[in-house]
Parts: sequence; C-alpha cells; structure tokens
Amino acid sequence: MVLGSILPFLLLILWELAARAGVLAPHLLPAPSLILEKIIHMQKDGSLYAHVSVTFTRVCIGFAIGTAAAVIIGAVVGYAKTAEQLFDPLLQAFRSIPSLAWVPLFILWMGIGEPSKITLIAVGVFFPVYLNIVAGIQGVDRKLIEVGKIYQLSPFQLTKRIILPAALPSFMTGMRSGLGLGWMFVVAAELMGASEGLGYLLVVGQNTYSPDTVIASILLFAVLGKVTDALLKWIEFRSLKWQDSMNNQA
Repeated sequence: MVLGSILPFLLLILWELAARAGVLAPHLLPAPSLILEKIIHMQKDGSLYAHVSVTFTRVCIGFAIGTAAAVIIGAVVGYAKTAEQLFDPLLQAFRSIPSLAWVPLFILWMGIGEPSKITLIAVGVFFPVYLNIVAGIQGVDRKLIEVGKIYQLSPFQLTKRIILPAALPSFMTGMRSGLGLGWMFVVAAELMGASEGLGYLLVVGQNTYSPDTVIASILLFAVLGKVTDALLKWIEFRSLKWQDSMNNQA
C-alpha cells in the first residue's frame, strides 16, 4: 500500500511545482492545491457528500443487478452447451454495442430518472462478469468432474464442491472488471439529465469553464474506484486463500 502510493505522490508534487512555475496554464490545468481547495469548499457547503453518495449508490445498485444477472445467465450458458449455442451469439452482439448507444433508448423507455441510469450501469457490469463466469465454468478440469461422478456426487454437490470453487478465480476477476466498467458507465448515465452526482459535476465544470471542478470530479472518481476495487481485491484474497499461488504466499 505504501509502495503503491509513492508514484502518485511524486506525480502530484511535480504537478504542483510545474503549476507554480507557470509551466502549466492555470485555466487549463490548475495546481493540485487549488483542486484540493475546491474539494474542501464542496465539503464545507455539503455538496460533496451529496454528489459522492448519489454516484456511489447508483454504482452499487447497478453493480448488484448486473452481477446477479450475469451469475444466473453465465452459469446456465457455461454449464449447458445448448444454452451457450442459443444465447451466447446474441449476448456477444449486444456486448459490441457502445455504452452511449444505449442512452437514447433507455431515455425513451424509462425517462431520465434513476431506472434508466441504473440500467445503463447494470449493462456495463453484466458483460465482463458474464464472460468470466462462462470461461471459469467451461475451464473446469473435466477430470475433477469425473472424480466427483465416481464418488456419486449429486449435480448440486458437484456444482458446490467442484465447479464453483474452480470457477471462483475467474468470477472474482470478472467482478473487478465489471466494477471498473460500472464506474465508467456511471458517467454516461449521469449525462442523462442528472441533477446530482460526480458526472453531473463534470458537466457543470465544463459549462462554467471551471477546470478545478472537472479535475476534482475526475480525482474523486479515481479515489472511489480505487477504494471499491481494493475492497473487492481483499474479498478475492480472502476467498481464494486455499489457492497455492504466489499472491497467497506469506
């Protein structure tokens, strides 16, 4: 953790020095100290918590819905060859659609309220989780499954004791990828007529020509994304302690 913070800290110092020396134009890239002042000002007037909490809530709900849908569909597609042949081509076609292409359609269907925003985030989360679940299940060593059948394990026991543990590493990777896309999709979601959120702050900063607001929003996105990814990484470490891998060595 300490080692990983060295490079960002050095970059911030260089950024501050370059801004104070006039190398960077303040109306284009203000110094980190000015951006910090902007964040503190938003914290004092109460707007910071409101914008962060709204965006965080949207990502969490969209992440939960997208992951749940991916687990159900991915398990069926990964386990049944017929389901893969039936559903996977269509899902792969949907995966190729850019995120912004969904925006006008979701607005037409659900308006500019929360359902359309959360649905867009859920779509972004769904595909990486789905792909990794399918890959994880289909990548299970068939010899392990045969051993389970020799011991007369029921389909439920086979899934619980062999398939799910073997597919868990891919599933956790998919969740982390999905969460990252969820943070990216929330920006597009908050362009859909939002009145609160960090994505809304980006638009306000652009319209008012306030680079400190724009960069402050970007940095807050980075911090929130890093914190939530670190949480998932910790869950992944705890869930996969049984693996004999380099990351789990003392």
